[in-house]
Amino acid sequence: MEGNGKIALEEHFVTPELEGVIGAVGWDPQEWQKVIARLEDTDGARLEEMDRLGIDVAVLSLGSDGVQAVSDVAEAVDVARRANDALAAIVVAHPDRYAGFAAVALQDPEAAAGEATRAVRELGFVGVLVNGFSDLADGGARYYDEPECEPFWAALEELGVPFYLHPRNPLPSQRRIYEGREELLGPTWAFAVETGTHALRLITGGLFDRHPGVQVILGHLGEQLPFAMARLTQRMAHNPRVDLARPPREIFRENFHITTSGNAHTPSLLGALMELGAERVMFAADYPFEEMADTTVWFDDLDISTADRAKIGRGNAERLLGL
Repeated sequence: MEGNGKIALEEHFVTPELEGVIGAVGWDPQEWQKVIARLEDTDGARLEEMDRLGIDVAVLSLGSDGVQAVSDVAEAVDVARRANDALAAIVVAHPDRYAGFAAVALQDPEAAAGEATRAVRELGFVGVLVNGFSDLADGGARYYDEPECEPFWAALEELGVPFYLHPRNPLPSQRRIYEGREELLGPTWAFAVETGTHALRLITGGLFDRHPGVQVILGHLGEQLPFAMARLTQRMAHNPRVDLARPPREIFRENFHITTSGNAHTPSLLGALMELGAERVMFAADYPFEEMADTTVWFDDLDISTADRAKIGRGNAERLLGL
């Protein structure tokens, strides 16, 4: 895709048929209906706003909790396929404006591997986005450092596309600390804690020893991890349970990328750049859960070098996603 405008990586969609798998976490019901309308709009106001704000390409994905909240395995596999077919049609209608991250049902990792392969090789998608842990029929959950997920990671490494780990709330059984303070659930706080901890499970579980080619993307300037990795690595150096080929901080710097989605905060960005380098930070607006203009105007006004702006705004995404 040729152009000079920005590429936005965490931009969401839904179709009327798939509305039931998108959760209204913390939203006023009337406001949520406006969000749904914007999720379903891929031909009108969204493109107009992208034009106004200098966004050439939006990489679309199914919003949270998506496929991950469907505990029936066969149904989850079916929802993932239908979501990817719907997204493929949107991309075909606007091939210069949209690309796609595939939904996969990691309730069945073998099926997820097959669907990721289909989505990349047949539909032309540029990666996979998963909305946190996957619900299981017994009421439990699957995290992706677990041995059952090895077929999926092997397939993803072979495909050479990244894995976007998108947030969801923690399991209801793990929310005691939020009782009476439910305002801290969702994107206010719990999303970051849940997702950052899940990412640390991937690191400490040895995933990147077994599959060193896997690349993971985290939104929201890294779900707090850029500011925690030095202390975490220092303490883990004294822990006999940890047996990794590389220190966690090195894995984070070599196997992870972060985006600006929903976190237009200059000091945090500067800290992330110091920890990861400009080559591992990418632009995202988190539309329509956030206003497209909020992150865009902030980013365009940043006092950073022209070279870093070009990398974060476009170049890194082109390289990582093959756009």
